[in-house]
Amino acid sequence: MPIVKHINFPGFNRMPATVQKLDDILAASSATDEFKDAVRKLERGQSSPLIKHNPGSPAVKVLRTLSKLLEAEPQLEVNSVTLQGSSGCSDYAGTVTVNEGEAKFDFVWDCSWRAKEEKYTDHFGYPDQIRAAREFGYQCFQQFNRIA
Repeated sequence: MPIVKHINFPGFNRMPATVQKLDDILAASSATDEFKDAVRKLERGQSSPLIKHNPGSPAVKVLRTLSKLLEAEPQLEVNSVTLQGSSGCSDYAGTVTVNEGEAKFDFVWDCSWRAKEEKYTDHFGYPDQIRAAREFGYQCFQQFNRIA
């Protein structure tokens, strides 16, 4: 069952965001069966030639990006992806190219931003990015835009 969280978006009232399980996202997606298997492999810590990413991209952040892609574009028949991302402590930003250029997205996943939006603070008064990442997972995207 999906988990509903209330997320702030600038300029809007608090809107609910659904944090879905990966199996539910995959079931609703038009991605190929081979790609879905590659995503499941990534979840288990295995690589696949269908999911390419630059060195230094943590598998968990790649998986979050793929979850957002498949949720945001369920009609897209994804066969392969290439991610070019830069990972920091609380963020992961870059581009994801689908099917060798059929579609392209830029993204910023930032659990510190989500923590600020939710007014989550740790015991020192800093944004509680750990809580935000744990509770919102792939829904910590500050931006996820189709650019091609």
